[in-house]
Amino acid sequence: MRKRERENPCGICGHYHKYEEGEVCGVCGHRMPPGGEERPPFKQDSAFPSEILRDFLFLGSYDNASRSELLKTIGISHILNTVAACQNLYKNSFTYFVLQDDQNLRFDDAIGFIEQCEKIKARVLVHCMSGKSRSAAVVIAYLMKAKGWRLAQSFQWVKERRPQINLSSGAQQQLVEYEQQLFGPSTTAATAGATPFEQQPFVPAGTFPSLGFGFPKPPDSVPVPAFSQQSAPSIFNRTEGSNGLPAEFTFGASRPPTETNTGNGTSMDSS
Repeated sequence: MRKRERENPCGICGHYHKYEEGEVCGVCGHRMPPGGEERPPFKQDSAFPSEILRDFLFLGSYDNASRSELLKTIGISHILNTVAACQNLYKNSFTYFVLQDDQNLRFDDAIGFIEQCEKIKARVLVHCMSGKSRSAAVVIAYLMKAKGWRLAQSFQWVKERRPQINLSSGAQQQLVEYEQQLFGPSTTAATAGATPFEQQPFVPAGTFPSLGFGFPKPPDSVPVPAFSQQSAPSIFNRTEGSNGLPAEFTFGASRPPTETNTGNGTSMDSS
């Protein structure tokens, strides 16, 4: 394997093969699309961090931050570490910024570092241990300040691009307070007496219109079956005759009436 191949894994699957020459990857079977088509966002594989803002802001885990060659392939040059206990492994290869406070997320400090990366057009990875809570909260806070989005919209944006995020109660509370700091108290939340997370504003309208699984709702005019209506009485519950059987119940076919010969007093049937 040539040195160039060792240092430049495929930007799609992360494996080492001559993808630029159209060679099929022997590990996953991937082949570079013909014509140099634009790559998809780096979010389809757990080895890749999630791309939050195109060609700029990435969100991931400590495992993602440990893959230096993969990060170089994506073009990341700056790393924001939100957990002081996580070691910065490649100080000679990347520019690091670490949030030292383990209890409180210093959003303004983290956002200042991200804004510096944006000014120099550098790609930055924000990570914590699992990429689900602390780093996600920092990215959401950045979107609120940089884009002017409210908390609900910022959360939804990140959730769509990294579905596995799971903010802790502490991170949620700090985001609510940061939203109030940026935009003032939310009248909707104050009226309902709940946080935006408890109001569930992040499910797009119309996602679950009637829990009908895609089937149209029946019109109100369609009669509803009534299973408690009184049914006709069973034949076995009717009045019994003198022989112990129901008066209207007959086994087999009934016999035709017989004809009586009045001439000789002998009864004769119709046959």
